[in-house]
Amino acid sequence: MVTFEDIINNDDVKTYICKADDSLSALGFTEHSFSHVSKVSETAKYILETLEYSRHEIELVQIAGYLHDIGNLINRAYHSQTGAVMAFRILDHLGMPPEDIATVITAIGNHDEGTGVAVNPVAAALILADKSDVRRSRVRNPEKGAFDIHDRVNYSVKKSLLKINEERTIIKLKLTIDTRYGSVMDYFEIFLGRMTLCRKAAEKLGLQFKLIINEQPLI
Repeated sequence: MVTFEDIINNDDVKTYICKADDSLSALGFTEHSFSHVSKVSETAKYILETLEYSRHEIELVQIAGYLHDIGNLINRAYHSQTGAVMAFRILDHLGMPPEDIATVITAIGNHDEGTGVAVNPVAAALILADKSDVRRSRVRNPEKGAFDIHDRVNYSVKKSLLKINEERTIIKLKLTIDTRYGSVMDYFEIFLGRMTLCRKAAEKLGLQFKLIINEQPLI
């Protein structure tokens, strides 16, 4: 079996993640490098682990989380689909069984809010993990006066926590926002589509999704 350790130690994967992030940096996007993909993998693992999915499914969602943004190497547009094709080639060459490849690339190909659908639990966990990674350290622009709305939204988030309740019925995304840099309306302007996708992903996992900003429930 191809393991998560195999993926994170693969030199080709490291190159694709670096170069994809270089392309996004040139376009002025926030960080999508090892910090982001590692956090997404860890959060996706937490979701399926907490819901008591199999060790194998947890391994697959970690792999999907780590590879999910490599399609940005080709173009930001449709990066989920191109990333899925790239991941297919990588995993096929590594000898991963077709059924496992299918699960991973389905999740990658469905993680973006433009075209994504939580078609299975691995895809659902990846969506929730990816869309909840909002944090100040992802902003590259050193000039606060030149922030665009994406910079403002990420920089304003002082704390972000995705948590499943003890009864395993609700998944909450709790954000603490410094409104000097971005407003709740800024957040909704960018993230409404993402939060709708998160709600549907949560439902796929048998959960109710709640968004809480500065202790105020919004979804």
